[in-house]
Amino acid sequence: MEKTTEAVVVPMDAGWNDIGSWSALWEIGEKDKNGNSASGDTILHNTKNCFVYGKERLITTIGLDNVVIVDTKDAVLVAAKDKVQEVKKIVEQLKAENRPESLLHREVNRPWGKYDSINEGDRYQVKRITVNPGAKLSVQKHHHRAEHWVVVSGTARVTNGDETFLVTENESTYIPIGVIHALENPGKIPLELIEVQSGGYLGEDDIVRLDDKYGRV
Repeated sequence: MEKTTEAVVVPMDAGWNDIGSWSALWEIGEKDKNGNSASGDTILHNTKNCFVYGKERLITTIGLDNVVIVDTKDAVLVAAKDKVQEVKKIVEQLKAENRPESLLHREVNRPWGKYDSINEGDRYQVKRITVNPGAKLSVQKHHHRAEHWVVVSGTARVTNGDETFLVTENESTYIPIGVIHALENPGKIPLELIEVQSGGYLGEDDIVRLDDKYGRV
């Protein structure tokens, strides 16, 4: 648009806010009688002029003024509303300390849907996987981990070695280390399953893709 020779400029006054910070969301959000903008499950006591955002759990406040609270699956931010832009300093510190929070989110979107890393520990990781209708994960294998899949809702078409079969709600299958496998949702509703990984290394780079409908390497 900046290089076009066929543009017309018309003056208008519609108001402008680039929503560049959490405090900007407070400015445009609906507020209660105490000036609080809150979403999610919240109980605000003796609190005013605050922005409170949460989706995962109950958030309660007592005696706060001009504070931003943001609760996500990755981390919790608590900041003075006029200092919220300094979150950049926190990001710089995370990167300097090589913290995984600077690189990875707990919930990750993929072309086929998404996964949520629910829990992890020494030699295990638990994910909740959502596969969109008609979508398919890559045909792949792992050198260092095995996987257990438990279908919560929907129907999965599973390739496990030389076999391909359907796994429905409350059923499960086991993928041993090194076995070629694939997961597909042949249904009309999202496929939800719990994946339990176990092994000596559980990084996302332990995925050897043999075929992928989305063209990923």
